[in-house]
Amino acid sequence: MSETATLYERIGGEAAVNAAVDVFYRKVLNDYRINRFFDNTNMDAQVAKQRAFFTMAFGGPNNYTGRDMRTVHAKLVKMGLNDFHFDVVMEHLGATLTELNVPADLIREAAAIAESVRNDVLGK
Repeated sequence: MSETATLYERIGGEAAVNAAVDVFYRKVLNDYRINRFFDNTNMDAQVAKQRAFFTMAFGGPNNYTGRDMRTVHAKLVKMGLNDFHFDVVMEHLGATLTELNVPADLIREAAAIAESVRNDVLGK
């Protein structure tokens, strides 16, 4: 694949993002440290939003219509969302991509993209 290929293309496009989001949320929802943040969440809608967000963030087609990260997570910050919880989410993202046999360099690239929104997610 060419060096100009996006992360989205290099990880396998739509099928890979869809699989990753499904595995990711299975991990998140089974983790007592963070699953309470999803108690009142329509998970079908959440999965669709996350797929669109990762697709856009990883350089694929931009079909994300959600609100900005700060606004979307403000309610969760009021519930106590903090760096610890963000770290747990990052742990699950890395584990998900590892489970799906994504190469380590691409996992690092995806993690850097996710890490870039930490302050907005946490309202800092």
